[in-house]
Amino acid sequence: MEKFGFLSFGNYGPGRGSKVVDAHASLHQAIDLSVRADELGVNGAYFRVHHFARQQSAPMTLLAAIAARTKHIEVGTGVIDLRYENPLYLAEEAASLDLIADQRIALGMSRGSPETVTRGYEAFGYTGSKDPRGADIAREKFDLFLAAIDGEGIAAGDLQMTGTDRLQPIRPLSPGLKSRIWWGSATRDSAEWAGRQGVNLMSSTLLTEDAGIPFADLQAEQIERFRAAWDEAGHPGTPRVSVSRSVFPLINDLDRAYFGSTDSDQVGIIDGYRSTFGKTYAAEPDVLIEQLRNDAAVMSADTLMLTIPVALGVDFNVHVLEAFANHVAPALGWNPANKPLAERV
Repeated sequence: MEKFGFLSFGNYGPGRGSKVVDAHASLHQAIDLSVRADELGVNGAYFRVHHFARQQSAPMTLLAAIAARTKHIEVGTGVIDLRYENPLYLAEEAASLDLIADQRIALGMSRGSPETVTRGYEAFGYTGSKDPRGADIAREKFDLFLAAIDGEGIAAGDLQMTGTDRLQPIRPLSPGLKSRIWWGSATRDSAEWAGRQGVNLMSSTLLTEDAGIPFADLQAEQIERFRAAWDEAGHPGTPRVSVSRSVFPLINDLDRAYFGSTDSDQVGIIDGYRSTFGKTYAAEPDVLIEQLRNDAAVMSADTLMLTIPVALGVDFNVHVLEAFANHVAPALGWNPANKPLAERV
């Protein structure tokens, strides 16, 4: 584990004890938390994207605001639901964001997570899917998105306007943007597909399959298959891999009151799939270090995304990130984002 960041689900609402009562608070607190995380040297600020829910739904505006207020931290998504997207407009937004952020983005994309509505993407005008969950149109859109950000010709030029009828690319283009795009994978098969596509792998605390083995081992196998598919496809360089975990160092009595109990891997049904859910890690720092060292997927990935309790507010979440940065991350090989360039590895 070389890097770590936070993954925010962006939940808001007037629930008991919530410090994020509405969308205004959610957006402004996301910016404030990212600025303070940047000052700590945290490597990334990542946001879940959900539609028809009290969560972040239109991430590009938020990420641009964060990029404008920060210097080092990577800004990204985990993940954009491609079923709801126009891939060419998304390509323009992604390139613009990448340029604003000085190549500090990590945009995770996929078919998306289970929804609070039925086939909500059809209400956005995207019909024609033959898959009950829309996976087919998500992958078709991803193919077109990748072609667009790579500068391939998309639409024929107007002879009167441009002097040519050759296919024209979308604008702007950001060099190397594809190397900052991730596929959010929930299965071993989709991880292999991502490897063949030549994009990075983003895996979370949920896999929509159950192989009868511990979650971390199943996820480590997913990562291994992804890297093998990347190599077999002949892609240059080394792809990045991120995994998500709920991790809480128990530093004081308030930490113990919130997270003092532990849990284990769980298996259940979600979105029609028998799925495996990762456990929450909550312990004293020295215990956490050993637990995470024994997590095969965490140690195989280069980036760890910490899912945060958004409703507890900015100050508490800064405390969680600072406790992890000070007491746990260095023992796992962490490389702070704000180290001088000459000192980075």
